Amino acid sequence: MHKQERLAGCLLAGAIGDAWGSSYENLPKPRESNTFYLQPPPISRPAWQLTDDTQLTLITLEALCQWPHLTPVQLAASLANAYSRGLFTGLGASTLKALRELQAGGDWSQVGRAGEYGAGNGAAMRMAPFAFWEKYSLAELSDFCRITHHHPDAYAGALAVVLAIRASLAGRWTGTEPLLALLLPQLPDTRVRDRLLEIRALPGQPTIADVARLGTSGYVVDSVPFALFCASQVPRLGLRAMLAAAIAAGGDTDTNASLAGQVAGALLGQQNITIELLSKLRRVAGYDWLQRVVTMAQQSVSPFAS
Repeated sequence: MHKQERLAGCLLAGAIGDAWGSSYENLPKPRESNTFYLQPPPISRPAWQLTDDTQLTLITLEALCQWPHLTPVQLAASLANAYSRGLFTGLGASTLKALRELQAGGDWSQVGRAGEYGAGNGAAMRMAPFAFWEKYSLAELSDFCRITHHHPDAYAGALAVVLAIRASLAGRWTGTEPLLALLLPQLPDTRVRDRLLEIRALPGQPTIADVARLGTSGYVVDSVPFALFCASQVPRLGLRAMLAAAIAAGGDTDTNASLAGQVAGALLGQQNITIELLSKLRRVAGYDWLQRVVTMAQQSVSPFAS
């Protein structure tokens, strides 16, 4: 399967996970059957919507296509410009802080949040495109993460996503090999790696619901390992059922499903995403932008893995 096919699969499945997952975040609790309401709460029906998970990824992909060798200065400028144009929906606190400080003249290496609050999933959610440009070193990937998140776990989470996609591009993960076992030797000693080890140690054949009990929040130690486990189940469940289970687990549903979709989509390729899911995605606001960037990226990236 050519890299362009996997690139389209990665972006489209990630966007499907994002839009589907976003429709289940912050919904009102259902009415209790044994509760009397003076005024019943409104009934909300889930509606698909693209969020910053897809939007940040698209800006990153556009920048990779624009520059022969992208630098953190250039990516930071692209992200800040997109923020000033109002292109993002639902930015996390750390990414929002960084973009505001970039607009105010802050240096890319200083605006990213450090400390405990720097361990969010905002870097991981936008790093998938780097998997398709192998020329970038691990040190460069760390710098690209640092624009918004200056924390070892934020980097480890982003690196795990990139490595998972590269494993499918190189044929090391075809869907039959244990994905988490492939990733563990390549990751630094962090809490993200510890969580992957914890998942691997679960007895029997754990389900997505079993792994969700370890955490599904926006904390990168919860989100990335959970999403990677979900993606590893796509050969058994199929994309639709895998995403449905990831979303049903709750937590940061749009990011978890987006990350799982990106990794699974790179394995499956666009041709293995069902017409039903693609048709729903085509009706979402922002799909034209998504399709335009995917087409541009397919023309920019080499068709074969290096």
